[in-house]
Amino acid sequence: QVQLVESGGGLAQPGGSLRLSCAASGSIFRVNFMNWYRQGPGKQRELVARVTSGGVTNYADSVQGRFIISRDNAMNRVSLQMNSLKSEDTAVYYCMYQDWTGEWWGQGTQVTVSS
Repeated sequence: QVQLVESGGGLAQPGGSLRLSCAASGSIFRVNFMNWYRQGPGKQRELVARVTSGGVTNYADSVQGRFIISRDNAMNRVSLQMNSLKSEDTAVYYCMYQDWTGEWWGQGTQVTVSS
């Protein structure tokens, strides 16, 4: 079992920045993926960014160049730095941990981008 606790999020103006963090605890395997997903109003949940335990990153085209995912393996923590925010980034953001045994999700944190 893995527990995920997210923090950050809130309200930002267009063009602004926010930072999300997610702390994982429990049965953490050395080889894993840590991911950020989001679900906007009336939309399906989508992958925003992923980072492997080796530090390889992948981003959705919609956030490439604006968001940065990073992780601290010693602390089992992943962060998402969100810059140049747009109204379409408004969503509930979820942290997801994945290894060979399965996947676990955080409770989600709301990000609202509005003037």
